Amino acid sequence: MAILCRPAVSVPEYVITMEETLELARARHADHPRLDLALRLIENTGVRTRHLVQPVTRTLAHPGFGERNRVYAREAKSRVPLVVERALEDGDVRAADIDLIIYVSCTGFMMPSLTAWLINTMGFPPDTRQLPIAQLGCAAGGAAINRAHDFCTAHPGANALIVACEFCSLCYQPTDLGVGSLLSNGLFGDGVAAAVVRGRGGHGINLERNGSYLIPGTEEWIAYDVRATGFHFLLDKRVPGTMEPLAPVLRSLADRHGWDISDLDFYIVHAGGPRILDDLSTFLHVRPDAFRHSRATLTEYGNIASAVVLDALRRLFDEGGADDQARGLLAGFGPGITAEMALGRWNRIPSPVAEDVR
Repeated sequence: MAILCRPAVSVPEYVITMEETLELARARHADHPRLDLALRLIENTGVRTRHLVQPVTRTLAHPGFGERNRVYAREAKSRVPLVVERALEDGDVRAADIDLIIYVSCTGFMMPSLTAWLINTMGFPPDTRQLPIAQLGCAAGGAAINRAHDFCTAHPGANALIVACEFCSLCYQPTDLGVGSLLSNGLFGDGVAAAVVRGRGGHGINLERNGSYLIPGTEEWIAYDVRATGFHFLLDKRVPGTMEPLAPVLRSLADRHGWDISDLDFYIVHAGGPRILDDLSTFLHVRPDAFRHSRATLTEYGNIASAVVLDALRRLFDEGGADDQARGLLAGFGPGITAEMALGRWNRIPSPVAEDVR
């Protein structure tokens, strides 16, 4: 058994609105030949506000990759512990009860991973296993859930902690003027999320099956070009259409589990943009309101990469959850093009905690 407990989520205090984003684009790129198209695309994202780890003026500056990465490490160490503490509390476990920490992030680099720092500073046992995931982008939130499920299945009674830390604003590149880059400047936001996956006990989603899928021939559609100035985000215009080939994959996963993908009780998916949600509604034959939690994350926070799935799930918890044994889907999509998918049932009543035999 693996129960995904209530996620804890935090976004930084600096806010930029859609109106401010559009005005900055007009002011900084007034002579761009495709500015009108970029502005329309940004407006169509449905993003109302985004949160940034630094004030806008500092976000727009580029002090160099080294300095940006130092900001990443400093802000991660400042912001992650509070979110982890809340996640442990929500999962009703202590740091000493955690057997694996999965840390996902694609917006900065640390070696050793932040997992080592967390173990040294927050009371996690020295033999806690570490699994940093840095190159799955937005799909990493779903991958973290699935790897935690796999671990708890392989080690009955063990507990895993998932941490997603994304400071997308630190990847802003002022010299990248492609339409895809301008769109990403108005789409991505910053956020930190964490959640416990318990091998015994707990309240949340009882994870039952997971799967991964990569669309052949799409590995260059979402990518980083790593230069001296840092991570340069590459986004192919064909990415918004990827739900058409992925919808049958989601349906097949549910079919193998004896479920109808069009008749589940809740859907928690990565909201890379509004078309992703619109197309899933169409191709899965699911009412648009089924993706309201993912759409709310996109509207209020923008695309916070790997943290989106955890924030959308947090919103379902805040809404009161679902009926006991309600069936649902969790899914993240990212570079590859990769899909990480999971099926589970809502568990309203914590199951008994058996004697620890580890």
